[in-house]
Amino acid sequence: MNWEQLPLGPLQTNCYIISNREKECLVIDPGSEGNKLIQHLQKRGLKPMAVLLTHAHFDHIGAVDDVRNEYKIPVYIHRLEKKWLGNPAKNGSNAFLGQSIAAEDADHLIDEETILNAGSFNCKVLETPGHSPGSISFFFEESGFVVSGDALFAGSIGRTDLPEGNHRQLIKSIHDKLLNLPENTVVLPGHGQDTTIGAEMDSNPFLNGF
Repeated sequence: MNWEQLPLGPLQTNCYIISNREKECLVIDPGSEGNKLIQHLQKRGLKPMAVLLTHAHFDHIGAVDDVRNEYKIPVYIHRLEKKWLGNPAKNGSNAFLGQSIAAEDADHLIDEETILNAGSFNCKVLETPGHSPGSISFFFEESGFVVSGDALFAGSIGRTDLPEGNHRQLIKSIHDKLLNLPENTVVLPGHGQDTTIGAEMDSNPFLNGF
């Protein structure tokens, strides 16, 4: 299984394309620039099977409907943010952009840690709240990587000064759910470069001394 990082939009939010040998793929956090993303998928000859969302902030959802409508595929999100997709006040677009970004309701709500099956893909859903109440991470155990959204970054962590953010909860999520993964697990964050669990355990200044 392969992963590809495609930064999109004004905040360069990382969209991840997870593909297999059969050219099927998952699209995780299509944040913006729907036409660019679709053209990229077409150029690669990929067939999307589902859209997965780590959370529903505006910079992660801007191209959700573009991809869903183009490929007629389902969208997955945690149930705690089921109303955020269509609510610019909740997803932050009104406050940060001065314009409304919204998407239709998700097709499937995730309400617990589980194995998510979409097409021929499966991954473990980890609940990692703190940056937002419904933040989740997707762990592809056999391939050795986790898509962490805005929970854990290379040398940093997600901000918690947004509505319903909780710093203590985020630190607990990272320690209990992410740092318990194998140290060689590649971390694919919502912004910036990839890292590993081991590297963040050793040098992330926000996690030392917890």
